Amino acid sequence: RPGADGAPPVIRWLDKRPGRLAALLLAAAWLAATAWVRPLMVPDEGRYASVAWEMLRSGDWLVPTLNGLPYFHKPPLFYWITSASLWLFGAHEWAARAAPLVGALMGASSLYLFARRWSGASAARLSLLVLATQPMFFLGAQFANLDMLVAGCIAATILASAHAALLARQGMRSRPALAAAWLFAALGLLAKGLIGLVLPGMVVVIWLLVLRRPRLIASLLWLPGMALFACVAGPWFIAMQWRFPEFGHYFFVVQHFNRFAQAGFNNAQPFWFYLPVIALLTLPWFVWLRGAVSRPYWSDPQQGPVRQLMWIWLIVVTGFFSLPQSKLVGYILPVTVPLAFLIGESAGLRIAISERARQWWKASAAIAIAACLAAVVLAWTHEGKGVQNLARTLAEKAAPGEPVVFMHDYYFDLPFYARLRAPVRVLEDWDSPEIARRDNWGKELRDAQQFLAPSAEPVLLPPSALSAIVCSAPVTWVVAYWTMDNRYPELAHAAVTDRSGSAVLWRVTRPAGPNAAPCSAKPLANPPSK
Repeated sequence: RPGADGAPPVIRWLDKRPGRLAALLLAAAWLAATAWVRPLMVPDEGRYASVAWEMLRSGDWLVPTLNGLPYFHKPPLFYWITSASLWLFGAHEWAARAAPLVGALMGASSLYLFARRWSGASAARLSLLVLATQPMFFLGAQFANLDMLVAGCIAATILASAHAALLARQGMRSRPALAAAWLFAALGLLAKGLIGLVLPGMVVVIWLLVLRRPRLIASLLWLPGMALFACVAGPWFIAMQWRFPEFGHYFFVVQHFNRFAQAGFNNAQPFWFYLPVIALLTLPWFVWLRGAVSRPYWSDPQQGPVRQLMWIWLIVVTGFFSLPQSKLVGYILPVTVPLAFLIGESAGLRIAISERARQWWKASAAIAIAACLAAVVLAWTHEGKGVQNLARTLAEKAAPGEPVVFMHDYYFDLPFYARLRAPVRVLEDWDSPEIARRDNWGKELRDAQQFLAPSAEPVLLPPSALSAIVCSAPVTWVVAYWTMDNRYPELAHAAVTDRSGSAVLWRVTRPAGPNAAPCSAKPLANPPSK
């Protein structure tokens, strides 16, 4: 029943400090509730979970490795969080998805606290509800790649910076907010690289210029905050450059500027690609955005600066990721936060005066929750290319020390599910020029090979090495396409132990007997050419 102030008791309780914490805990429980349902999807989830697994099993928390090769596509924050989660909870799918959940909670908490301070409790509650039940945000919180983690860092950086700027606009100074902004920017850099710093900087600077407050930009360049940023983000990059002289060029030039400016990478799409993506993956909430489009809404003298921030954030991030030809859905996750605010806050104005709007809002919330759960069920029932069942068979039947070989493909999720303790040997024609032209597993591994010490045992070998590998141990386990037994005599009479889609697990024994071919070949002593 409504209380004396006209608000339902549950709403009045949510306005108190315990209620605020409960709202965030409820959002966390909702976002994590189905993280255990589906297996890891490949390549992304399998790749990143396996890198974290390798970090945990090797004990080297400094250098991320993919199949034992230094892997510098991305910085280490995701792997640190995931490895810690695997250490605490075991190698389960839900534990491998801890990092995106952390990023989602970072973004949701920042939005909720910022909205409460500058737009009121009602706007905060409604924005949090919209954010947590956007299908794109909900799935991103349970997808083990780096996109949600960096999106949460970007959101926290922007909102902490905006909070500090709004206080400075009122003649107040908030050193905790400035420190938080620089800390989150450092975490964003460690999460996915330069976009963790560049995107928040672009959004906040453009916003302050639109507000005609350029002097506030200087107030954000707080020297202690910049020192905090350097102390948090700097050591890992310095250590990697010291240990691997080619690191800086590869990480910043190849993986940042080249990927942004050049074609030839995955999923080339037209400039307008993200517009329908945003509209479809935020339904049914997206239809409520029309309430935030009118000029009186975003030019309001009291709430205008906050609303303008959200619009600038939405436009700048969408425009930035629309420029390169390579476009993946996860890149656009940072816009879910300003979208949630614009929808929630503008809808709150309508709900307060219209019973019909309140009914439509309740219906939209129910549809959004159903859409989130339906998306999880669809992902669970979808037949992917994962080999988790085959990996578990390998884990059960392989003895310690028996070599594992991948042929003409890399099965990203197998090391995680099989709990492999050592890198596998990957057989491919590594000198083929096609590898450099395709942005796939082969290019990733060959790029990583350049950082391997010359004295290290090679793991990327030509197909001709199969015979020598089979001769090196009583039992060898080979994972390849089912047609490979026609190409390699070593597989023709091997035992098929398991199948998973087109992948087959062979148990190959060392040749023996009077008619067996002699085992005189030796595996290559040097890595393949780059």
